[in-house]
Amino acid sequence: TDSMEAALAQDQFQIYLQPKYNIKDDRLAGAEALVRWQHPEWGLLLPSEFIPLFEKNGFIVELDFFILGEVCRMIQRRLQEKRHCVPISINQSRVLLQEKDYVKRVADILKKYDTPPRYIELELTERIFRDDLTDLAKMMGELRNLGIRWSIDDFGTGYSSLNLLKELPVDIIKIDKSFLDETESSETSKIIIRKTVELTQELDKTVVCEG
Repeated sequence: TDSMEAALAQDQFQIYLQPKYNIKDDRLAGAEALVRWQHPEWGLLLPSEFIPLFEKNGFIVELDFFILGEVCRMIQRRLQEKRHCVPISINQSRVLLQEKDYVKRVADILKKYDTPPRYIELELTERIFRDDLTDLAKMMGELRNLGIRWSIDDFGTGYSSLNLLKELPVDIIKIDKSFLDETESSETSKIIIRKTVELTQELDKTVVCEG
């Protein structure tokens, strides 16, 4: 844990932005914040190499809040320089959502960096959801009331995708890349993507297709 805290203090965790484009006009519509660990001995580490460990030992909580703070700082700087800004999505781990003061800490970070909530999108992977969504829906609603948007990643890979749309205050649906990969050989995957887009648009939600 000491080495992780030191890595955080020494800015070894770096934020990379993956762009999102509007398919109609190919214009930049947003971005997703991705974290990398620039380890002094092991070089550049990908999330798959350290996130599972951090989720087990609880350090993921501080890392997730750090990423949110860095994104807010970036947005604040760009706004001060009168540069163009787009919404940036940030992954939130299941461990983080169990923090009792989660909503307050998120709100405090936005206030600290004077970040307009419309530029922040919090992202949950569908695989973290369980049967009881009541507490999660309440917490998501509180942050949504502040102006923050929510997205579900890996949509279509979980056990009850449609139930999530019904129970949770979600704004954006990210269709899992596997469906796009399969469209070249599978008519079924093409239909799934087309019908998912139609459904989410009727529900007045945004659709992001990975890949």
